[in-house]
Amino acid sequence: MSLDRDMLVQALARHPRVARVVVAETAGSVPRETGAAMLVWPEGQSGTIGGGALEFDAVAEARKCLSAGTHRVQRIPLGPARGQCCGGAVTLVIECFDTTRLAEVAEDTPFLRRIDGADLAPLSLRRACRAARSEGQPVTTVLQDGWLLEPVTRPTRPVWIWGAGHVGRALVDVLAPLPNLALTWIDTAPDRFPETPPETATVLPAAQPPLLVHRAPRDARHLILTYSHALDLDLCHALLTHGFHSAGLIGSATKWARFRRRLAALGHAPDDVSRITCPIGDPRLGKHPAAIAIGVAAALLADEPCAHQSRIAHEF
Repeated sequence: MSLDRDMLVQALARHPRVARVVVAETAGSVPRETGAAMLVWPEGQSGTIGGGALEFDAVAEARKCLSAGTHRVQRIPLGPARGQCCGGAVTLVIECFDTTRLAEVAEDTPFLRRIDGADLAPLSLRRACRAARSEGQPVTTVLQDGWLLEPVTRPTRPVWIWGAGHVGRALVDVLAPLPNLALTWIDTAPDRFPETPPETATVLPAAQPPLLVHRAPRDARHLILTYSHALDLDLCHALLTHGFHSAGLIGSATKWARFRRRLAALGHAPDDVSRITCPIGDPRLGKHPAAIAIGVAAALLADEPCAHQSRIAHEF
């Protein structure tokens, strides 16, 4: 796990200050791994450190830190302190961030800072920072002598979701909490989106969504599920012209057969068209929007194409 600077940027675009809670140390059986983190603000939160009572109390402490503008280190034995059967212990670091503090977090380089220790960082942590910057050596989350070191990364897997209907909303709800995904969400008008989208999704209203395809990274995963078959077809055509890592289309075998013929008529080779998966989701889970979202999320976590292939959809 690492510090997600983009998530902080997005949260601070909506809130003047947020608290970040990170699992800095673990011992024994614990709900989440070292480096797991969440953001907290007065009216809400994103991310999770797990553990039920542990997270509930951590959110309350984070809001106290927000009110006071302070940071805090909590060392918690889960059994005696929280009545949990894990039997392990965690150390939580709670820090407040605003735009000024965010400026201290450089992109793609380790973030080393004093929490409650001596004025000079431990030599081993300083050496780890130098090796990361000069040699590209990886670092892990380490709390030592009151200094906290974390890797800083940006999400490396862009996911573009085209459509904010029932399935689009279910997909964003399932994918937004997952690490390492950079979500871009497109539909034809602002009122197509929920009133409060997830903090981690970039919302792009566009009257003509296909015109945004050129802005997508060529290694993006695309999920097409708009309210219009004509718009779906235009997006497939634009993506095949632009390039992509993977693409999934909501639909049936009949819809996909029609789309294959029309995309061929637009000049796309059969092998290229076959790179688009239709239908999306795992057919074994059913067609409920949440079930489709779960199937797509499982495929993304396994780093497979955007969805499970359906043999029925490709047999004509």
